[in-house]
Amino acid sequence: MSAPLEPSADVKPSQRKGSLLRTVRAVAWSLIGLRKGSEYQQDVEKLNPIHIIVVGLIAVFLLVIGLIGLVNWIV
Repeated sequence: MSAPLEPSADVKPSQRKGSLLRTVRAVAWSLIGLRKGSEYQQDVEKLNPIHIIVVGLIAVFLLVIGLIGLVNWIV
């Protein structure tokens, strides 16, 4: 059985530092569904959950807009 993938208790989410590129990359891999366990653990420790939520919402919005555009272009 693996160890729980929880962040350390002494680091608050607002104190985590993570680059925008790393956050975008983590969200993109999550949307695809391919993610290594070790990379997930690093993301849990380094990325701010608020940034992940914002980037995730933007990514889903862009995906929906892209699909609507593709359908309108085809039809």
